[in-house]
Amino acid sequence: MHNEAYVKLGLDYAYLAFEVGTEQLANAVQGIRALGIRGSNVSMPNKEAIVPLLDEVSPAAKLVGAVNTVVNQDGKGYLVGHITDGTGAIRALAEEGVSVKDQVITLAGVGGAGKAIAVQLAFEGAKEVHLFNRQASRLHGVQELVTTLNDTTTTQVTLKDLEDQAAFHQSIKQSHIYIDATSVGMKPLENKSLITDPELIRPDLVVFDIVYNPTETKLLSFARQHGAQKTINGLGMV
Repeated sequence: MHNEAYVKLGLDYAYLAFEVGTEQLANAVQGIRALGIRGSNVSMPNKEAIVPLLDEVSPAAKLVGAVNTVVNQDGKGYLVGHITDGTGAIRALAEEGVSVKDQVITLAGVGGAGKAIAVQLAFEGAKEVHLFNRQASRLHGVQELVTTLNDTTTTQVTLKDLEDQAAFHQSIKQSHIYIDATSVGMKPLENKSLITDPELIRPDLVVFDIVYNPTETKLLSFARQHGAQKTINGLGMV
């Protein structure tokens, strides 16, 4: 996909994949500098480990504590790390005519992508962002992020356990936008959805599932079937 885009744009670039373990990560980063490689994507388990090896990270990446894209500024070896999940989500919504500014939003899933999206929602001026977490082991780290966002932005951010279904349902009923940043809807959970109650779906509720394979998740199909006028998948984030 990347290489086809380079050809169409007339760019003399090549997108290549390398398997780099954490033990060789520092050498790989030095290789980017030495060879003048213009940039790199970063996948697990290196998203957090690469942060101290870079010269600079974006404000969002600093808050999330992870990077998925490295840019070699001007090809001169100054490496800047970015986390693009949040900006990608905002762009995907904007392409469908949806603004998050002054909106109330429910966000399920606070893994790497979910945290990045939460940060960007706050940066973009969402009124309220209600986070629901599936894994208890992540609660402490995410609570620190919530506190920081409440202290440094105008957005009111809350964090609750997804097992609190009453709170989850109430939040969706009060929201303009529902974002699912969990793996529910991907294989092997392609027949699952966190929303199963038709009463939670309204024509004016924007339903955004960041999963892009399959393009039509159980959540999006369910939402459309029960009257949601705007359903969005994760393709726009790619």
